[in-house]
Amino acid sequence: MKKFLFYIIFILIFSILLLNLFCNNCFAWGDPQIVTKINSAFEDIEKWILKISTPAAAVAVGSGVFMRKFSFGDEEKIRMGKKIIKGSLFSYAFILAIDLILSAIKSLVS
Repeated sequence: MKKFLFYIIFILIFSILLLNLFCNNCFAWGDPQIVTKINSAFEDIEKWILKISTPAAAVAVGSGVFMRKFSFGDEEKIRMGKKIIKGSLFSYAFILAIDLILSAIKSLVS
């Protein structure tokens, strides 16, 4: 009797594992709803960051240029203006590079 019960349990577990391995697509025909919501949220955040970063970089570069222009010979203000310009251009280039990398990854995945 114990042997018979052991075989029944073994066959049930084995069949469940086989069903899981070979019919994985039967249970999941696409992404779950939470995954699609998270993906769309990240895409919206990415678009929002790109829309905000261009004017922010322009304002930062403009303020750096005006700081250099109206420094009236003060070396510290000239240095600060250069740092602001370099930092804002580097940040904007970094954001664009991240967008390029994410687009390349997205095209490779899909």
